[in-house]
Amino acid sequence: MGKRRGGNKSSASCSGKSSYSNGFLVADATCGGVNDEVVDVAEERTESSNLEDSPEVKALVGSDKTSADYYFDSYSHFGIHEEMLKDVVRTKTYQNVIYQNAFIFRNKVVLDVGAGTGILSLFCAKAGAKHVYAVECSLMADMAKEIVQANGFSNVITVLKGKIEEVDLPVTHVDVIISEWMGYFLLFENMLNTVLYARDKWLINDGIVLPDKTSLYLTAIEDAEYKEDKIEFWNNVYGFDMSCIKKQAMMEPLVDTVDQNQIVTNCLLLKTMDISKMVAGDVSFTVPFKLVAERNDFIHALVAYFDVAFTRCHKLMGFSTGPRSKCTHWKQTVLYLEDVLTICEGEALVGSMSVEPNKKNHRDIDIMLKYSLNGRRCQVSNVQYYKMR
Repeated sequence: MGKRRGGNKSSASCSGKSSYSNGFLVADATCGGVNDEVVDVAEERTESSNLEDSPEVKALVGSDKTSADYYFDSYSHFGIHEEMLKDVVRTKTYQNVIYQNAFIFRNKVVLDVGAGTGILSLFCAKAGAKHVYAVECSLMADMAKEIVQANGFSNVITVLKGKIEEVDLPVTHVDVIISEWMGYFLLFENMLNTVLYARDKWLINDGIVLPDKTSLYLTAIEDAEYKEDKIEFWNNVYGFDMSCIKKQAMMEPLVDTVDQNQIVTNCLLLKTMDISKMVAGDVSFTVPFKLVAERNDFIHALVAYFDVAFTRCHKLMGFSTGPRSKCTHWKQTVLYLEDVLTICEGEALVGSMSVEPNKKNHRDIDIMLKYSLNGRRCQVSNVQYYKMR
């Protein structure tokens, strides 16, 4: 899976107009974005401390971790957690959801799926949870135990190291499941199925899953300059034809921030997932789309993004990862088209998108895109295949 500009996902470098503030939203039908409802929340400051040079820490900080390592090992390094924690849209929304809806957590047993550093567990404990079971499979679980102890919550938070599908909880049921499971394109890494497994095994009847709603959106953009730099580059490399690599590059969606001024069409809701009710098979789907041009322009790529909602709160809370909202570490997912489409205002690009986990590696995603345009200046029909890996 590609990433623009050297692959730096840090939200610190993101720019663009924000329609998000402090994790509060009401649905915006115009582009799957959010409207602001600003609430002042006191900022929490966490003091850092030096850690002894233990084998666990050496494993976390060591430079021997590569992209070829086992999936959970990538979450053993502190860097990826630093990136997620510094994503203010993400982390502050969860904090606001928990602190401002303490009635959901007070005196309740909570399961934190994929706990990482344990930040969500700490939020829940501070909100008055009876007990929190923080399950983390990577080596970060060892750090999470130290973090819990350092902050005085060892009597409330139990960190369990292992896969959700393999750990034994000391309780038969939990009242609340909380998780930050979303990946690029919402479903990359397929952690959603892990949350559904935990829900079916441990959540009480009428229990709460947070977040409980996610929505995937699609739009089309003009992106000639970057497509030329990234894709067409392979046609002539110092006088040599390397277009065979171009075909491979086209198959890998890119993760990057999209300027909202690049958007050519409406933003269409593709799929909504109700985490409290859906089943594992629902992560595979085929949905039709119709994108209507809002101006005369070219289309070089389709762009996917998602919204997250916590509907069990006093009032609707959540965030958007769309190009018209404040940037997150998820950015957006860009799928370049083989064709350059010339579209006129009011004309429609129609087709369907099929999404399913890869059969060999269920954490990868296979995408099939069918599209056609029958316009005044352009008539085209095509099928393209993508793989997020």
